Amino acid sequence: AAMAEGSSVAFGQVVIGPPGSGKTTYCHGMQQFLGSIGRKVAVVNLDPANEAVPYRCALDVAELITLPDVMESLRLGPNGGLIYCMEYLEANSDWLQEKLAALRGHYYLFDCPGQVELYTHHRALKNVFAQLAKWNFRLAAVHLVDSHYCTDPGKFISVLCTSLSTMLHVELPHVNVLSKMDLIEQYGKLAFNLDYYTEVLDLSYLLDHLASDPFFRSYRRLNQKLVEVIEDYSLVSFVPLNVQDKASMRQLMQVVDKANGCCFGEQEHRSLEALMSAAVGADFHFTSTLGVQEKYLQSQDKAVEEEVMEL
Repeated sequence: AAMAEGSSVAFGQVVIGPPGSGKTTYCHGMQQFLGSIGRKVAVVNLDPANEAVPYRCALDVAELITLPDVMESLRLGPNGGLIYCMEYLEANSDWLQEKLAALRGHYYLFDCPGQVELYTHHRALKNVFAQLAKWNFRLAAVHLVDSHYCTDPGKFISVLCTSLSTMLHVELPHVNVLSKMDLIEQYGKLAFNLDYYTEVLDLSYLLDHLASDPFFRSYRRLNQKLVEVIEDYSLVSFVPLNVQDKASMRQLMQVVDKANGCCFGEQEHRSLEALMSAAVGADFHFTSTLGVQEKYLQSQDKAVEEEVMEL
């Protein structure tokens, strides 16, 4: 029987973000991490361009449609082809419903395409998420952003705009993630402490920082208006993530469990203490960022020591 309205609640994540942000790596790492703590996980690949995925794939959209086939048969480019694939998936939601019904009792990770416009204004994938909600899926959107954008103030403002637009369009409980934190020291030194970027603090400092660049100086009024929009909504913040660090994965899991309601469900047996620790917001958020910041500063100090030794 297909999963339908009135059936048992299923929890999960839709993993979104631009190409190269680490979505597939995240799904692989989270599958392994959740499996190690006893949670039954099913990874669903919704990206028709994904090939040779590293994780155990319980359901693959390639069984329904693939991007190379669409591009060849309809003579579309990769972007147009991907949009067609998502519209085709939306039109064949009964196929998805039937396949997901066979995986009942799992925690779901949906590995989604990386095309940004799918999450900012195109409606096909948003409608698929809405359909999942009607089938009693309780999902949180995990939006991955490469942490290297923090090292460039102009790019970071663009990322904030994209994140805000995605949050407003997708209409799911939303967790923004700065991925690849283990590589951030390779991208260059941060202008401010990490919590400035994760909590999206007073962005006027970013505008002052941009003023030193002749190119951005002429666009100061535009950047100022963009910053005002971001601050007026007051929605965007980030959770730092190193997918190879178990403590970092556990902290993100607690944030997502709170967002989709899994920590209040019966997915796992939880003591009152564990339940409350997952439900707490600000204190946990601060300490998790503090831990990553400390590792980042240590790596900076080590790099300076190595330079001194070479001299």
